[in-house]
Amino acid sequence: MSRTASARHLLDVDDLSAAELAAVLDLAERPALPRVLAGRGVALLFEKPSLRTRHSTEIAVVQLGGHPISEQSELGRRESIPDVARTLSGYHGAIGARVFAHHKVAELAAWSAVPVVNLLSDDAHPLQALADLLTLRQEFGTLAGVRVAWVGDFSNVARSLAKGLALSGGSLVCCCPPGYGPSDVDHEAVAMLGGALEVAPRPADAVGGARAVVTDAWYSMGQEADAVARKRAFEGFTITSALLAAAAPGAVFLHCLPAHRGEEVTDEVIDGPASRVFPEATNRLHTARAALAFLLGVRP
Repeated sequence: MSRTASARHLLDVDDLSAAELAAVLDLAERPALPRVLAGRGVALLFEKPSLRTRHSTEIAVVQLGGHPISEQSELGRRESIPDVARTLSGYHGAIGARVFAHHKVAELAAWSAVPVVNLLSDDAHPLQALADLLTLRQEFGTLAGVRVAWVGDFSNVARSLAKGLALSGGSLVCCCPPGYGPSDVDHEAVAMLGGALEVAPRPADAVGGARAVVTDAWYSMGQEADAVARKRAFEGFTITSALLAAAAPGAVFLHCLPAHRGEEVTDEVIDGPASRVFPEATNRLHTARAALAFLLGVRP
């Protein structure tokens, strides 16, 4: 028997309505928020190593007055996920989990009496998408009508970003090697949010007219054994200065990091004047703080 009646969770961006997504981004713009976690803890469970997610989320908890407790563990191995969720719900004001299989964070949410935040799963990365959306909104003043090009693997980040843009009135056009693009389910999910996921035949076609160009590593944690095959499949998908020049004037470059420099992006792009990679990374803190605050009842 699950215990979700009083808890609001964030497993992907589309757990928020369009108005709620805008509210979270508004909260992220504020330098300080109410200390809704004062005297409370937040459990942060990591199956995968982390740099930005752990640091940004821990500091977000501190800024909301709480105490983060991070733990490296494989969910469901030592004890069942329902037992973990029900136990931690008795100690903490919220739970975050960075996992491989998405069903694990979904099961946590099904049994948790406090908000559960997906810190990353194989299916989705909502906090990264929120940081990307905030970065784009800061750059262009709005997300409505903003065309974003995704070049490379249609990863968990791309999936969440596509949903966030659809909710915000923007759009994503992607170009991926055969077998690495969006599925029918991805197209349907974006369409249900009132958007459309466009697929371009070549990287230059995707980038043409885009106000932002985004990519991700060609292989992530857990995919190292496929690195050689993936590098072959992604030949010609590197973001270079020449490719970026095909985008709209003033276009910016985003990457969730860590980057494999010289593979999915060149040094001159990621370190160049169009790059917003490190402001984007900083925004991970602001959006983590805003998302937690929103789930705990704070509104703009």
